[in-house]
Amino acid sequence: MKETMTTEQIQTGLKHYRRIARQDMLRAAETPHPDAFLKHAECRREIYAQLGTHAETHAPDEVIARALDLYRALPFATGTPEHEYPDIKGHENALENFFLLVGLDPKTRREARSKRPKLGTLSAPAAPTS
Repeated sequence: MKETMTTEQIQTGLKHYRRIARQDMLRAAETPHPDAFLKHAECRREIYAQLGTHAETHAPDEVIARALDLYRALPFATGTPEHEYPDIKGHENALENFFLLVGLDPKTRREARSKRPKLGTLSAPAAPTS
């Protein structure tokens, strides 16, 4: 991982991502699967807000640890049609964007990804709340 970002830098990046997700929510009606596109954008925005709130009271490394926990809890939806499981895919996309933002070591991300459950093996929500 590159040099750890400050809390302020993390929050600024998350605000930027939230704005992008909001723009995507507004243009959902123009897409082939508007409901799925809207849900995907809403779920990304939810993760960005959740991590931003966590960053208000926790150190950057704790925010990253929280994001990794959320990522490990997500079931794999890879290989399913684009418009299916927009909530899971939105959470996954948001967390992967966050990992890029903070410069998370690819090896750490791969290790977290390898611990994710298969789709349909969870009885809990796809992304736990804070």
